[in-house]
Amino acid sequence: MKMPRRPFFHLLLSTLLVLASGCVGAKSQDVATEDLQPKPRQEKTTQVINKVLERFHYRKVTLDDAFADQIFVAYLKSLDPNRSFFTRQEVDRFKREFKHLDDDLKRGKVDLGFEVFKVYRRNVENRIAFAMGLLEKGFNFDKDEQYRFDRAKAEWVANAADLDEVWRQRVKNDWLALKLAKKSDPEIRKLLGERYEGLARRVRQFDSDDVYQTFVNAYIETLEPHTSFMSPSTAENFDISMRLSLEGIGAVLKGDADYTEVQRTIPGGPARLSGLIHSGDRIVGVAQGADGPMEDVVGWRLQDVVDKIRGPKDSVVRLQLLPKSAGTDGVTRTVSLVRNEIKLEDQAAKAYVLEDLPNARGLRIGVLEVPGFYRDFRAESDGDKDFRSTTRDVQALLADLKRKGVDGIVVDLRGNGGGSLTEATDLTGLFIDKGPVVQVKDSFGKVEVESDVAAGAAYSGPLAVLVDRNSASASEIFSAAMQDYGRAIIIGEPTFGKGTVQTLIDLNRYVPGNGEDLGRLRLTMAEFYRISGSSTQLRGVEPDILFPTAPQGAEHGERSLENALPWNSIHPAKYDKTKLGDLGTFREASTQRIGSDPGFRMLTDRERVLRELDDEKTVSLKESDRRIQADRREKILKHQRDEFLRAQGETPIDEEAEDVDEEVMERQQKVVEQIQIREAASILADVVRADTFRVREAKRD
Repeated sequence: MKMPRRPFFHLLLSTLLVLASGCVGAKSQDVATEDLQPKPRQEKTTQVINKVLERFHYRKVTLDDAFADQIFVAYLKSLDPNRSFFTRQEVDRFKREFKHLDDDLKRGKVDLGFEVFKVYRRNVENRIAFAMGLLEKGFNFDKDEQYRFDRAKAEWVANAADLDEVWRQRVKNDWLALKLAKKSDPEIRKLLGERYEGLARRVRQFDSDDVYQTFVNAYIETLEPHTSFMSPSTAENFDISMRLSLEGIGAVLKGDADYTEVQRTIPGGPARLSGLIHSGDRIVGVAQGADGPMEDVVGWRLQDVVDKIRGPKDSVVRLQLLPKSAGTDGVTRTVSLVRNEIKLEDQAAKAYVLEDLPNARGLRIGVLEVPGFYRDFRAESDGDKDFRSTTRDVQALLADLKRKGVDGIVVDLRGNGGGSLTEATDLTGLFIDKGPVVQVKDSFGKVEVESDVAAGAAYSGPLAVLVDRNSASASEIFSAAMQDYGRAIIIGEPTFGKGTVQTLIDLNRYVPGNGEDLGRLRLTMAEFYRISGSSTQLRGVEPDILFPTAPQGAEHGERSLENALPWNSIHPAKYDKTKLGDLGTFREASTQRIGSDPGFRMLTDRERVLRELDDEKTVSLKESDRRIQADRREKILKHQRDEFLRAQGETPIDEEAEDVDEEVMERQQKVVEQIQIREAASILADVVRADTFRVREAKRD
């Protein structure tokens, strides 16, 4: 039996919910303009941050004029991501004033950040006043005009008059979206009035620490996206969230323009178990309890929304969701969740056997579902010899699958956002004899190799690994090692591409005897490399056999983040390379099956429509055109799914209904999830019949 060994370091490699970046939650009182001034403590904090970044950050950058220009752009984006508050005249003036920003930052001076914020706050007040006036008038939706709702890369408008036109169209679009969602005019006026006033109120309530954190994070995140500063108050909230990290709804969220978007749901969490919350869905409202009022959260900062969603175990939170497939004007649905602890057994690996594959011809393919790389560190530190871990659970499942006489095994890592590095290494050890698994390079250039040192494999038969765009970090370490060793066929979509390691640094340790709390820094300090020498950063793991559902371009995962570290390589580790041989025949057979599979046709059509939505920058403000667009999307996305479920003997559930049978919903979601796993198993069955893994052993070099 392969026992877990002492790790090089204990790290959680999952993609985390960002609680530390951006601005903190709103305060209860408005903050006067004269109070928005830098504090001496913040000057000291900036100087300490400079030293820590220079010495320990993985990316080495010189704080010069060129870098200061990037900081300026990042700060404007953090305040006004959709370019709806500043004019070109203001931006040009700021640029002249920011000319010596690099010198200011070296001295710890952040005055410019505060001056820009004051202008931003004044502009927000003016824009909201203008929008509130438009609500009194109403709109004509018969006019044929286009609204550019995504202005992230648009030119800054020239003056205030041009901003008036941008906001006229924005308010008209907001009204039309609610009208299409079957809201009455009085309801729309009330809802939008509260939304706009809420935005102004939250900006009024920013204090000095909020402004400082926003500005300094624009500076820090210009290095790369996973490094961020936490003010003392945010650090305190972060500690609370970590103590409660396994309690809540179990969803990783991110800010996306005016919306809070679900990046992924956590196995075993209330969001995943409901079957009603999916990646890409946008949270537009949050309510407390079974009957508390729904609070519109469109336009809120991520941290503010997180504060509303977070709460004690067993309490109820209701989320109003705008499905990704609905665009900006679809019908919302409300999902009621009971906040709960996400237990290890809820995330535990599971196994089953597929015997009814059309091409199997009597073969039995085992499936191992591995939703996370978990390890009960507390039980381990307490001396419990039977502590739970992914590797231990999978080892027992492998023994059971072998007793059942399976001819091959598919490891399902879809949606697996990572976990323990130790578990990624030890799980790899179950499928290889022994050898290196991953290389870790720190900011000083030192490379450590994480290896499986125990001889013998728990399973040495035919193997495939199924991954998707949300397979990240530890999942990428495992699947990359399986690919480099030639131990498994990797199937599915390119993975997330997060190949960096972060650590938390208490800034107070660098100022002994300091009487004030300086906060903390979440710092990127190392990078993962495959044993072949290639990084998993940015590119992720490219499957040997690619499914047509794979996202195109750079719109997903690490590739979508600004300032992400580039892909690179180092020297390979020493390991026994093997070859699987030419997979072209299996790839062609898979393509033919997928082409006639109604399930894959549904998935690929859905991906195409969602890609079109992602690519859209403008939308019609004519009601009849918008209804035509919405009907087209519904026909492709909902009707095709319903037809597929009926073909599988299921009666489709209306996700927009008031009372949804969650057990039936979860079962039907499983039916959809089986589309890809069954094709992966069919590919492995083809490989088994061709004795490809026997050829692999003969070609060891």
